[in-house]
Amino acid sequence: MREIIEVEALKDYQLKLIFDDGEIKIKDMKPYLDKGIFKKLKDINVFNNVKIKYGTISWENDIDMCADSLYETSKTIEK
Repeated sequence: MREIIEVEALKDYQLKLIFDDGEIKIKDMKPYLDKGIFKKLKDINVFNNVKIKYGTISWENDIDMCADSLYETSKTIEK
């Protein structure tokens, strides 16, 4: 199982994710903003308050995403 060791909220609802294997990836969250509980992330203040919890990312109100899924669906950036 992958673990996220660092997260940074970027402009335009993107996240910079650093995984425990050293991989650095960008996750575009815009496609999720009209779906279910993720609608709350449209509030940029909520979105920017992303934290690491148990090796993955989470926000208030128990919004979280699976680290393995994030790894597979995020875009790798060069180091």
